[in-house]
Amino acid sequence: MLTHLPDTIGFELINLKKLCINSNKIAYLPYSTSHLTNLRVLDARLNCLRSLPDDLENLINLEILNVSQNFQYLSKLPYSVGFLISLHELDVSYNKITELPDSIGCLKKLQKLSVEGNRLVSPPPEVVEQGIRAVKQYLCEKINGMHDKSPKKKSWFGKLARCSTFSGANIPRDDREDFGVPSNRTIDVIASPRFMGMLSPRRLLSPKTYFSK
Repeated sequence: MLTHLPDTIGFELINLKKLCINSNKIAYLPYSTSHLTNLRVLDARLNCLRSLPDDLENLINLEILNVSQNFQYLSKLPYSVGFLISLHELDVSYNKITELPDSIGCLKKLQKLSVEGNRLVSPPPEVVEQGIRAVKQYLCEKINGMHDKSPKKKSWFGKLARCSTFSGANIPRDDREDFGVPSNRTIDVIASPRFMGMLSPRRLLSPKTYFSK
């Protein structure tokens, strides 16, 4: 019958490795949960969770995350789920989630992903049916804009792998570039004519005599 956890749980139980709070009526996890850096297992299924803390990336040792069966309450996962570098198993089944964060595609150690019982749009059902490898590949490709339906102007910079936090092992070889981007947002090129002239392919690839004129 628990409805909440102590706000300071993450500051006090610093050596905690397993937290099972399933089958209660908890709506939110304290923000201090992200300070449980020794946590291996977090089981919060069968609650009334409406969201998860945004800074989950601090849980560097977390191997199992189960937030299934929160039904109509949980509709979104934070992007930081994809930064759980030790995660082996992720269960988000039977919730109200329509879109998985693209960052999940970069979880190299993830071996089990349960998403049934959600009305997923991204990735679409036909991709989910193909298994976890297909899902991860789809999400990696989405990071690189391969599934973006909105028209974009082509740039001579080429496609950028916007997953620079990771090695890019899950990104198809043909899509890897030598450019890294520090965040998951697109780059807006400076529109100054003088600036763009300095970065033009002609200027960059010309011999030294070009600059002496």
